[in-house]
Amino acid sequence: MNPLATIQKIYFIGIGGIGMSALARYFHAKGVEVSGYDRTSTPLTRALEDSGIKIHYEERVDLAPKDADVVVYTPAIPAQHAELVYYKEHGYTVVKRSDVLQWITESSFNICVGGTHGKTTVTTMIAHLLRHSGYGCNAFLGGISANYQTNFWSNERNVVVVEADEYDRSFLKLVPDIAVITAMDPDHLDIYGTAEEVEKAFIQFSQKVKPGGCLVTKYGLKRGADLKAAHHFEYSVDNTAAGVHAADIKVEQGSYRFDVVAENWKLNDVVLHVGGLHNIENVLAAITVAKYLQIGDEQIKAAVADFKGVHRRFEYALKNTAHTLIDDYAHHPEELRALISGVRSLFGKEQLVLVFQPHLFSRTKDLADAFAESLDMADEVILLPIYPARELPMEGVSSELILNKMKLKHKQVLDKEVMKGWMKEHKPGLVVMAGAGDIDAQVQAVKELLL
Repeated sequence: MNPLATIQKIYFIGIGGIGMSALARYFHAKGVEVSGYDRTSTPLTRALEDSGIKIHYEERVDLAPKDADVVVYTPAIPAQHAELVYYKEHGYTVVKRSDVLQWITESSFNICVGGTHGKTTVTTMIAHLLRHSGYGCNAFLGGISANYQTNFWSNERNVVVVEADEYDRSFLKLVPDIAVITAMDPDHLDIYGTAEEVEKAFIQFSQKVKPGGCLVTKYGLKRGADLKAAHHFEYSVDNTAAGVHAADIKVEQGSYRFDVVAENWKLNDVVLHVGGLHNIENVLAAITVAKYLQIGDEQIKAAVADFKGVHRRFEYALKNTAHTLIDDYAHHPEELRALISGVRSLFGKEQLVLVFQPHLFSRTKDLADAFAESLDMADEVILLPIYPARELPMEGVSSELILNKMKLKHKQVLDKEVMKGWMKEHKPGLVVMAGAGDIDAQVQAVKELLL
């Protein structure tokens, strides 16, 4: 039985996570009593508190509610967390975020966006296109939409746009009417073990599409031939063999103007104000979904032109005649490659200083060679120490592991304070700060130092 209808009080362990906070907002909007724990106060938790949700920041069982109908936790929470252990030992209904998403999507028309990178931007683009055009949807995003300053919104239309997270295989709990797959690169090898297992999981995800449903995939995926659905569309930014591709791309004052060419339709003069060639590719996926839903061409173009992006996805923290500072969530070698290529497409040969904070010891160990190769595309690289997230240190695994594999001449590992001192002294013209840890907390300080 779907327990959604009976929940009156719900408690989140790790409520400040981007996916968890979207669920907290969902239940709060439904009139359910919501409370939660997180390790630290952030702008996201403060926004939840401002809306009336109670949050505490100490791992204390006495502060955790004893009358919760359901307890939701994120995989980022350690198994030995005192509150989580208490709820499990005392017979509460304790579920993961993915279980709750499964309950929510069991009776709706679902657009589920998966991929080892690109999924947050594509999810946000699709949700924005549906909202801006008046089509309407409920949105569960893995980032904060710059248009609406939130990662969740609701609508009376029974359509859900949701980010399908491959971590912990949680996306296999969803049943899409429309599925999007943006990438199937090796990641989360602490869960999957091998690249082949990652690919296998995405093939399983594609098989979850409902009979008669639609699958939209990036052209040229390694196991692309194994991805099938009643309606299958492939997209590419530049490969004309793809069913949907961009043509006649022009850069105009930091924005892109291009045509979208498909097998039986064409969209002329699409304008996208978000930087990075990879974002043209991302918007092709979103446009393909909108066309499948029969949203009008002019509505699609107006929505794309109005799209302001996602916080920490090629986000300009500073842009003036002397300095440009870009903040980005890139934490996988392919994301870094796309990010640097996108910066180059807009800023040409301008000297590019990249500050990168590796995320997870396991990912650093598994992908050190690929990280080094991508980072070598910059002119100068500053590596911060690894952000451990849920992991304990691993012997021999540090940011120096990447540094020592890089061919670039100008490279160094600095802690945050020394990095800021370097910025103050050198004041570079083009800086990109990338990573999924807490590097974003340094962006404002770097901006002020550059100014």
